[in-house]
Amino acid sequence: METAPKSHPRRMPVRYRLLAIALLPTLVVVPFLLGATMWRWNAKFDGALISKVRSDLTVAHQYFSRILENNSEQMKALGESVALQSAIESGNKDKLLRLLEERRKQLDLDFLYVADIDGNVLAFAGGIGPASVDMTQPVLANAAQGKPFAAVDIFPATMLNAISPELAQQASLDLIATPNASPTEATKSNEGMVVHAADRAALGDGRQILVASGILLNRNLRFIDTINDLVYQQGSLPEGSQGTATLFQEDVRISTNVRLFEGRRALGTRVSSEVRNSVLGNGNIWLDRAFVVNDWYISAYEPIVDSYGKRVGMLYVGFLEAPFLRTKLITIALIALTFVAVAGLTIPLFTRWAGAIFRPLERMSETINLVEAGNLQARTGIREHGDEIAQVAAHLDDLLDRLQERDRQLREWNDELNKRVDERTAELSEAN
Repeated sequence: METAPKSHPRRMPVRYRLLAIALLPTLVVVPFLLGATMWRWNAKFDGALISKVRSDLTVAHQYFSRILENNSEQMKALGESVALQSAIESGNKDKLLRLLEERRKQLDLDFLYVADIDGNVLAFAGGIGPASVDMTQPVLANAAQGKPFAAVDIFPATMLNAISPELAQQASLDLIATPNASPTEATKSNEGMVVHAADRAALGDGRQILVASGILLNRNLRFIDTINDLVYQQGSLPEGSQGTATLFQEDVRISTNVRLFEGRRALGTRVSSEVRNSVLGNGNIWLDRAFVVNDWYISAYEPIVDSYGKRVGMLYVGFLEAPFLRTKLITIALIALTFVAVAGLTIPLFTRWAGAIFRPLERMSETINLVEAGNLQARTGIREHGDEIAQVAAHLDDLLDRLQERDRQLREWNDELNKRVDERTAELSEAN
């Protein structure tokens, strides 16, 4: 019983296997390494931006802290000045008021007053001023105990009105609906954020007085522009980017150089709910990209704490992300195009080199198939040039030559044997 010839599994032609070996580093390994390198570079690039905005926030924080320290030192120096003590001891209220008004303008304060240790106001510069002040406020309470103190405090509208209707008007802001902000039914903000400083001083007659001052930060554009100029000096950012700074009361922008549109600052707009919850809600420092009014910025926010230890606002600095993102995308595109160009130039070369290998192998395979089919004349015709494959092809042709010669000899021997058999058969026939 005849058995069917065994079928060999179909294998990938050697041409494609050799091409795969030749192109594997270019089309697989190199893109993988490039991708891993770009991923790491992208993380380092983003990390560098976050490090920059962190240092920017540090500069803004130091300036803000210095303002508090300066106000505290100024109140101490004013309380110890001979001019102030002389004006109080003279009993001339007009003289005292003129001195306070002069010092208020020199120190760029919104209000400045002197009160006795019980909180009764002796003279008030910068407005009408209340007849007495609340001595339970931490700033005044610490000063009454002989501890110079300065902090940010939120003054309600009634207190601002008692000080000066102009300050109350300056603090009033219409809230502007802002995308991603927390929902609110409020349409106006009337409270004021004040840098509040006070110190105690002793007069020559043994009496104790309080010297206190305040700077309203709402709409205080010189304050925020100074921070912006300190943090983002000329040349500190690439062309097209823009540095911004903002002071928040709760989540409302009360002083900012962020633009709502051309020519108008984004006063009254609000921060996103995500930033609000992280900074005001949890007391974290935000260092990440964030949507600011109408564009994405690399942003840094830190909470502002009042004299009671309550988080009442935020200090923000940041710069426009778009130029950095554009630079990143251009770099990635250039690397990708460079890879494509290099691959386009090298792949034909690799293919040619691979062809020098698989063409001789294919010719040897074709020759072997022809020989198996009975064509003993088939040869590769490849000359030996020192190449290993060429040597193998030449040896194959040599073996085929020997095989053909052996076949010829066998055929001759077979013919000779047949001839002798025929002759012997004939002799036997004659003998019989």
